[in-house]
Amino acid sequence: MELVQSADFWIGLLKIIWINIILSGDNAVVIALAARSLPPSQQKKAILLGSGAAVVLRIGLTVVAAKLLQLSYLQVLGGLLLLWIGVQLLSEDDAGEGESKEVGSMMAAVRTILIADLVMSLDNVIAVAAAAKGSTTLLMLGLAISIPLVIFGSTLMIKLMERFPIIVMLGAALIGWVGGETIVSDVALQDFAAHNHWLHYAGATLGAVLVVALGKALQKRHQGDSVS
Repeated sequence: MELVQSADFWIGLLKIIWINIILSGDNAVVIALAARSLPPSQQKKAILLGSGAAVVLRIGLTVVAAKLLQLSYLQVLGGLLLLWIGVQLLSEDDAGEGESKEVGSMMAAVRTILIADLVMSLDNVIAVAAAAKGSTTLLMLGLAISIPLVIFGSTLMIKLMERFPIIVMLGAALIGWVGGETIVSDVALQDFAAHNHWLHYAGATLGAVLVVALGKALQKRHQGDSVS
């Protein structure tokens, strides 16, 4: 009996780790986008603080996520918040790089990471909670193991963004896509979405296009202001 219980525990842990590997990709993109403009010395701190605090938030969120998702218009608000975050991250002017960046910008990056992760994790934590099957130990252990996965993914994304700038735009588009998905997945639109399957992809596509268009427009505006 103990062997079966032990096997169930390890199977559950593997499920949680796998779920986090699959679902943490967009979170790693957000962290990388938020930290990319910081000096290298602050990038690591922002990634560590943001990733660690985000996982702690997920553990607390797991308890109430299912109930929160039943509240009308909550996901609409969350999706709009993600769209705003995507636009802000894309529109950031990287002209002022180097050690002249203030520590305050690091805290702003951590704040952005936490807000985005909180919104994007509502659906994710339900999948993790289902795999944990009520085991708090299993849940916390699985999420704790996911921290290095997110940190590694974020660090890798920053290096790729520095080498291939187009990834910044693709990352912002991903945030917009998730934001659009979140909006049309709201419980208030459930009946309409059930009879109109195109709404999911239309909302996601519109979110991605909106973030890229507005982000690029603001980026050009910032560059114009800095030149003048």
